Amino acid sequence: MVIHHSMGTGFYFTLEGSVRPDGDFLAQVKEQMRQIVDACLPIRKRSVSTDHAIELFRRHRMHDKEGLFKYRRVSKVNIYSIGEFEDYFYGFMVHHTGYIQHFDLVPYEEGFVLLLPARKDPETIPPFIPQHKLFQVQKRSEEWGKRIGISNVGELNDQITQMGIQHVLLVQEAFHEAQISQIANEIAAGTGTKKLIMIAGPSSSGKTTFSHRLSIQLAAHGLNPHPIGMDNYFRNREDTPLDEFGKKNYECLEAVDVQQFDQDMRRLLEGERVELPSFNFISGQREYKGDHLQLGADDVLVIEGIHGLNDQLCSSLPRENKFKIYISALTSLNVDEHNRIPATDTRLIRRIVRDARTRGASATQTIAMWDSVRRGEENYIFPFQEQADVMFNSALIYELACLKVYAEPLLFGIGKDQPEYSEAKRLLKFFDYFVPVPSEAIPFNSILREFIGGSCFHV
Repeated sequence: MVIHHSMGTGFYFTLEGSVRPDGDFLAQVKEQMRQIVDACLPIRKRSVSTDHAIELFRRHRMHDKEGLFKYRRVSKVNIYSIGEFEDYFYGFMVHHTGYIQHFDLVPYEEGFVLLLPARKDPETIPPFIPQHKLFQVQKRSEEWGKRIGISNVGELNDQITQMGIQHVLLVQEAFHEAQISQIANEIAAGTGTKKLIMIAGPSSSGKTTFSHRLSIQLAAHGLNPHPIGMDNYFRNREDTPLDEFGKKNYECLEAVDVQQFDQDMRRLLEGERVELPSFNFISGQREYKGDHLQLGADDVLVIEGIHGLNDQLCSSLPRENKFKIYISALTSLNVDEHNRIPATDTRLIRRIVRDARTRGASATQTIAMWDSVRRGEENYIFPFQEQADVMFNSALIYELACLKVYAEPLLFGIGKDQPEYSEAKRLLKFFDYFVPVPSEAIPFNSILREFIGGSCFHV
């Protein structure tokens, strides 16, 4: 059994061999799982030497783990067991199987989805809603990783130590550029109709760099792109709605002056000359500084903002004038066959590094606000992602090895007496899996530059 990636509140798995996980088969598996839960079997932990762990997993034919532990700097490894079954897991572990009360198994594509409760309702399994577009993007990224021989952290470390990262780095960036060019070509093919290029995605997806790179490709295809930040249409700070905790909610659609945005975009499409606003984040006020725009035949608007896929934005404009793009860092790299790397971890690490560099924020502050950021994503971004015309995966297969160099000192700065310490400790342990990669060779237009610095764009 191999874990691939998340799907909604669950995880997508496949089985190696001839067994197809159809409904009947999964019903038997689920019954077996329920018996294990009801038995409250203890989950035992024992610490063994790293060399012993390598030999153990070689015998178990868990070769991903065997390759992973070659690069562990610590001398001991924690092995977990239920009865005679032994495995290694990244993260925290409960004491016995009785804790796992709520789950379901659903067949999907070539494998199945293990459904788990949502964070906000830990006792309810939400209905399975297939996300076919997102699944295909994740599948394509995973297949690409396999083609270049990097599906897990051990294989990435092998590449770094034995052959260097330069070739993989250039191939990865070329893979991104080819996809962006393909998106630009699709937009250009609809010249005259696709005037509003709406880009949306969760925090730290690389939306700004992507919009710049897409604009360059659009120009190469003969179009004249104009970037517009949806943040410039924020309501004045005193008019910002409050969330359920009484804090200003900058994530909700109501924080944006939808009526003004809709009016300006409609007038631009009708050929009028429009003065566009800018938002002063220091004073919390929208300002007008004589920034006028009038669209010609080859002009397109490249609009970046978290609500870009929501049809309540620009509701009066025809759908055929819009081209919607969803972007996220959908990490295809896994720790090993049973331990995935959550996409949210990649985005959190990106944000920790960027916030420290551009906003003077500590890792403590970024981690403290992360739950609020994720609530906003779950409410205002993820429900609309399947409405996108295309999806772009901004994850870079080598990026965590590079981000390690920047993130570790920031995480070590979180003290044991702080509430964010346990999360910092988890991330530091996670970075122990990676051989570090220097950033000098990363191209200046790479999405990673938006976070580590040195970008040729104003990000």
